[in-house]
Amino acid sequence: MNILRIVKEDESPVIKKLEAAAKPNLSKPCEKKFTEEELKARLTPTQFRVTQEKGTEKAYSGKYINKKEEGIFQCIVCGNHIFDSDHKFASGCGWPSFSDVENLDKVKLVRDTSHGLNRLEVSCAKCGAHLGHVFDDGPKPSGIRYCVNSASLDFRKHTTV
Repeated sequence: MNILRIVKEDESPVIKKLEAAAKPNLSKPCEKKFTEEELKARLTPTQFRVTQEKGTEKAYSGKYINKKEEGIFQCIVCGNHIFDSDHKFASGCGWPSFSDVENLDKVKLVRDTSHGLNRLEVSCAKCGAHLGHVFDDGPKPSGIRYCVNSASLDFRKHTTV
């Protein structure tokens, strides 16, 4: 898999379809607002940089890249449940990868042309935290790869009743 492959917006029907399906979420305001002081007191410097300044962690450095337990990956900022472990897969890209979200209403997808690239940014729909980016080289049937920073996530094991 070529992790540096960035597709043009008009080249990927998979990304265009996903972007269109997520469009209604763009007009919804984020529910939870935290002050910078609150977040800096609660998050590590890396978590703050990734979620609030749209940073990224170094490839293969995140604590969830090899996580195999069953559970929910949630936004580190607000606790929004975003990814289920059933959709996590080993992509070889250096960051945790997921083929789908728990529910498309949980994320916002926005075109990101920073750094001279054309990507689709994924952020938490509840608080606006930056999570990572979406690509069209994931496994079937979705063909989607949510490439997410471990620093933007928290993990909760599935509980048995």
